[in-house]
Amino acid sequence: MTKEQLFQNILRKKSFLCVGLDTDIKKIPEHLLKEEDPIFAFNKAIIDATQDLCIAYKPNLAFYESLGVKGWIAFEKTVKYIKTQYPDQFIIADAKRGDIGNTSAMYARSFFEELDIDSVTVAPYMGEDSVSPFLTYPGKWVILLALTSNKGSHDFQLTADTEGERLFEKVLRKSQQWAGDDQMMYVVGATQGRAFEDIRKIVPDHFLLVPGVGAQGGSLEEVCKYGMNKQCGLIVNSSRGIIYVDKSEAFAEASRKAAQEVQAQMAKQLEERLL
Repeated sequence: MTKEQLFQNILRKKSFLCVGLDTDIKKIPEHLLKEEDPIFAFNKAIIDATQDLCIAYKPNLAFYESLGVKGWIAFEKTVKYIKTQYPDQFIIADAKRGDIGNTSAMYARSFFEELDIDSVTVAPYMGEDSVSPFLTYPGKWVILLALTSNKGSHDFQLTADTEGERLFEKVLRKSQQWAGDDQMMYVVGATQGRAFEDIRKIVPDHFLLVPGVGAQGGSLEEVCKYGMNKQCGLIVNSSRGIIYVDKSEAFAEASRKAAQEVQAQMAKQLEERLL
């Protein structure tokens, strides 16, 4: 999916919502445990209920890997279901991979060749040769961790060098030598507030994947105020705030209602700031 196609989906759906499929076998409704594949049954119901309200889905690999082979099967079935039933959806493998070059090449092969996923989150700490294997696939996206939403982000990411440049700023500047805004996005947590202003000074045209709205307390209005650009430039993720709002047999309907509330807020922001 190209940057322009992503933007057109945002305009068409009046939404830049990404639904995070952080599917925990211990948190899904109990009646699904009777299914042959409870994780996929849950994901399928959530996807069917929300697909017209969002532009992306983001399965977090940790939740699938925790179940071993069964989890990987559920993950693959989920990806295949989205690709075949709702091909306009942007799929993000939230894997946070990144290792020496030959290892990263295998990770890239796994997600981009075997699974044919649109994008994967990548950790930049090991530098260019750990990221570049992911950039050899035309039409695929690298989503580089820049400034995350967790409390520990302050330990390193906001630390400045002797010239006053913070680590996340160094990541943003250096990585632009590796790829442009047609192949690379950045993870920026919604809890970072006005830091979006500083980020947009460095990467004005890139898409940002923004976790942390909802359960983590990030403000959608603040993210849009400081982070939205002329092509929206935002993919805002909500996981727990949508998929776990109800544990009854009506869980999918409840998730749809939660997604509708977020989509309505996004439509308002797009109307006020872009359209």
